[in-house]
Amino acid sequence: MTGQLPFPVEPWCVRETALDLDRLAQSESVLALSNGHIGLRANLDEGEPHGIAGTYLNSFYERRPLPYAEGGYGYPESGQTVVNVTDGKIIRLLVDDAPFDVRYGTLHRHERRLDLRNGVLTREADWTSPAGKRVRVRSRRLVSLTQRAVAAIEYQVEAVDAAVRVIVQSELITNEEQSTTSVDPRVAAALENPLEAVEHVVGTHSALLVHRTRVSKQLMAAGMEHVVTGGEGVVVESDGEPCWARTNVTGVLQPGATLTVVKTMAYGWSSIRSVPSLRDQVAAALIGARRSGFAGLLREQQEYLREFWDNADVVIEGDAQLQQAVRFGLFHVLQSGARAERRAIPAKGLTGPGYDGHTFWDTEGFVLPVLTYTQPQAAADALRWRHSTLWLARERAQALGLRGAAFPWRTIRGQECSGYWPAGTAGFHVNADIADAVLRYRMVTGDDTLDRDCGVELLVETARLWDSLGHFDRRGVWHLPGVTGPDEYSALSDDNIFTNLMAARNLRGAADAVARHPDLADRLGVTDQEALSWRTAAAAVHLPYNTELDVHEQSAGFTEHPEWAFTDDTAQYPLLLSAPYFELYRRQVVKQADLVLAMHWCGDAFTPAQKARNLDYYERRTVRDSSLSAGTHAVLAAELGHLELAHRYAREAATVDLLDLHHNSRDGLHMASLASAWTAIVSGFGGLRDHGGVLSFDPALPVGIDRLSFAVRWQGRSLRVTVTSTQATYALHDEDPRPLTLVHAGTSLEVANDRPQTVTLLKRVAALPTPEQPPGRRPGDGQ
Repeated sequence: MTGQLPFPVEPWCVRETALDLDRLAQSESVLALSNGHIGLRANLDEGEPHGIAGTYLNSFYERRPLPYAEGGYGYPESGQTVVNVTDGKIIRLLVDDAPFDVRYGTLHRHERRLDLRNGVLTREADWTSPAGKRVRVRSRRLVSLTQRAVAAIEYQVEAVDAAVRVIVQSELITNEEQSTTSVDPRVAAALENPLEAVEHVVGTHSALLVHRTRVSKQLMAAGMEHVVTGGEGVVVESDGEPCWARTNVTGVLQPGATLTVVKTMAYGWSSIRSVPSLRDQVAAALIGARRSGFAGLLREQQEYLREFWDNADVVIEGDAQLQQAVRFGLFHVLQSGARAERRAIPAKGLTGPGYDGHTFWDTEGFVLPVLTYTQPQAAADALRWRHSTLWLARERAQALGLRGAAFPWRTIRGQECSGYWPAGTAGFHVNADIADAVLRYRMVTGDDTLDRDCGVELLVETARLWDSLGHFDRRGVWHLPGVTGPDEYSALSDDNIFTNLMAARNLRGAADAVARHPDLADRLGVTDQEALSWRTAAAAVHLPYNTELDVHEQSAGFTEHPEWAFTDDTAQYPLLLSAPYFELYRRQVVKQADLVLAMHWCGDAFTPAQKARNLDYYERRTVRDSSLSAGTHAVLAAELGHLELAHRYAREAATVDLLDLHHNSRDGLHMASLASAWTAIVSGFGGLRDHGGVLSFDPALPVGIDRLSFAVRWQGRSLRVTVTSTQATYALHDEDPRPLTLVHAGTSLEVANDRPQTVTLLKRVAALPTPEQPPGRRPGDGQ
């Protein structure tokens, strides 16, 4: 755990009140802007100093070889790494002949503010040059949520107490120098000069550069255009070369006068289109942005976010820090997928190069449930992207000697990029996680369009994988041997309960889907016998149980492993950096929620008493070396009556990046943890479940939260739930006259627009004492 970054607790913004150069990389991630297509790290306008320079385009990558000490059959031969593309954020300033650099002269004031309601990053700096010339610099930056290819910066310079000559240099720069690599496997590989020049065009107020990756041969184009107002005798001119372009704005400012430069940028990329086509697309985006102007882009941004917050906002009274953090998380989750449009949602979004920009099961498992309930179109787009890579997943399954589709553990464009066997190839549960997201989308939205377009095919091909991977023993019990579940400290285990339950859900879901769509079943070659075999396997799935301890086994034999020798040395965490994997695999130590995750996602497969005993057992062995864990533990702790523990877990999930709890926010934000903060609140304290297609709630609040209100979308309806310590109210906010049936604490309720329902809450009593965590892993330690 680490101390707090300089972000005051405010309900609708994240504000950096001072510039800490030692923590610059973390702030660049926290204050990053994106729309799912373009990602801009919050590098300073002038480009220097920086922690990690970063401008990203979703799914734009370079290939690199994956080294092995000794190769093996089925090992991926190449990896994919996100590229830091042409940087259009840079606006340098010279005051007389002194460059504006926060490391020199006197910085009287520096503040940056990420506005969560308006989607804008603002900056204000008050600086005196080494020669004694004082200026105020203000900028506003946005990545448009309505014009997908566009980002914009409004940059203002004001002379304070004397006339100054200013030169504003607005630039496009390709192949920026990158930070050095780290021994931490969660950090990206550094690429040296990945882009080669193809074409450049320079006008008086504009420039456009086209580049290609050297190995993957993907084209990208970046353009910029400027509108300048203010100043005396202002001169605008541009020049450029294949890998850089610059527009110079020169003028004189009298005291109190302001020079304003509005810079619009546009980005596009393609692996199949021609240079002229891509160039013209970017030019057209610049024309559209010019017509809107900065004021128009800002107005569109505000309207887009107003609608989002109306349908997604979580209101928490009593815990101001959690209120800020959960809105911060929702904002970044939205940014990660809003305009991804059939591209991946990476584990870090487009906020940094961590994990090489790869997408994992995090997307379907943690991010898509939030988007499905709040911004369903973004969830549908992400699933359509998965379907677009289905042919690669089929090839991968064939290479592994399996039928159906084996989706990659980590990827950018669909090929497996993990050279790590146990948590890569053996992490087959990613296939069931994708299927689960397909099933949830249809259930929550009531929309069959995705089902017919691609959902049924995804369900069928993932079901075929499980059918070929599993087997029946002589007693007719169905097993999945040699897999890795969510807990990567327990690799290649037999009958991981999470994997088995999710595979069974996948098999049943596929059988139901082909029954709904017999025409698609015929097209996909699914026979009645095959569908029956799926149902038979799902009904016979094995769930290991230790009758002596009276708990489920995370996987067969797990509870017989030797215990981990915990110490009070918190420096040992994360264990993956301080202990050999051999030791982790053979002991009872859990990296992240695994069986606990199964009790959340597949909660209807466990009794309340089983959940209580299981949580008590596994809580003591889970070190949460992954950010994917805290939100899930919050949900189960809340369900089982440990409300204060759940509150601490919810805060951990929500503040993972604001407080840099894992010491790696510099490389990008933890999208799954930020999403799971919403889940911790809505599914934990709100008690939201959707087992069996039934919308149900069972709310309870911890002492530190006085009132909770949240909105969800369910089958085209907009439902707001408000919870206090004594009651819950369910109200519809849409124009549909039909009533909505839901379940509260096991009792059916009917809610209509003119008839909200208020019910009294019963006090939640825990069946067991609050469980302990391993030494040094109590949530909240060090916060």
